[in-house]
Amino acid sequence: MNDSVLTPLAEATCPVADPLLRPGNGNCGGCGMSTALQFLGRAMEHRRLQIVIPASCGAITVGPFPYSAMGVPVILSTFGSAAAVATGMSQVARLNGEETRVVCWAGDGGTYDIGMASLSGAAERNEDILYVCYDNEIYGNTGGQRSSATPAGASTSNTPRGKTEQKKDVLAIMAAHRIPYAATLSLAHPQDMIGKMRRALDLRGFRFLHVLAPCPTGWKSEPALGIELVRLAVRSGLFPVVEIVDGFKLTINVEPDFSEEALELYLSLQRRFQSSAITAADLRPAIERNWRDLRQRSGRIVPAERGT
Repeated sequence: MNDSVLTPLAEATCPVADPLLRPGNGNCGGCGMSTALQFLGRAMEHRRLQIVIPASCGAITVGPFPYSAMGVPVILSTFGSAAAVATGMSQVARLNGEETRVVCWAGDGGTYDIGMASLSGAAERNEDILYVCYDNEIYGNTGGQRSSATPAGASTSNTPRGKTEQKKDVLAIMAAHRIPYAATLSLAHPQDMIGKMRRALDLRGFRFLHVLAPCPTGWKSEPALGIELVRLAVRSGLFPVVEIVDGFKLTINVEPDFSEEALELYLSLQRRFQSSAITAADLRPAIERNWRDLRQRSGRIVPAERGT
């Protein structure tokens, strides 16, 4: 790592004029989390941020003490305590009369699995936290093991023949807490993504954002194809782009065309699906069930099932 482009921790102040994620960080090429951080940097504008990062690839991003690749103050927490640490920081900011926004920046392992207890507790209490899950669908920093965010058919270091279980619906879980705002974000739809980030930063109470973050190492894909993979996931209906207000009002932000070709291409561009030989036809029933539910919750007319 080139220390000359990093900044001593004492000089990492808010707001920042340079990017939130500075050059010189150790992230992999094509990392979806890196792209998401750049979007957050654009969305923050004049806002003051403090970020909590649990054990994850994001924790490595910050760099070695006493330097930081981040343009705002960062606290690294244990795997399961990010939301609890952020709660304390948010309460201190409130007591001090500060306008600081406290952001949790966590991977799927620290959100779906190990961090779920403190995450649920903070959401139930409606703590003033913006929680962002960058979801690369594996434990990317500890060997590429499966998480409950790993999709069916994907091979990992401990599911070499492909995971058999469906991916957990974390957005529905968070919406069930009746939090003020929950949304999914697509790196391939920048205006929608930045708009949602700005809205979430302006709101008070617990807010949850879910970003599909391609990981070339874990997904066994080409680094340059990350954005295209997200676009294919959205177009095929595999990754819905929606927002939910107060746990009830669901809005579909991007309409997919449910292209079979897009879904097949999504699978073929990642070698993690080769071992299970899963196909678009295998995934289609679950996608259709999910979209019938989303349309019902959004108040839209639910189309008839295929083949009827």
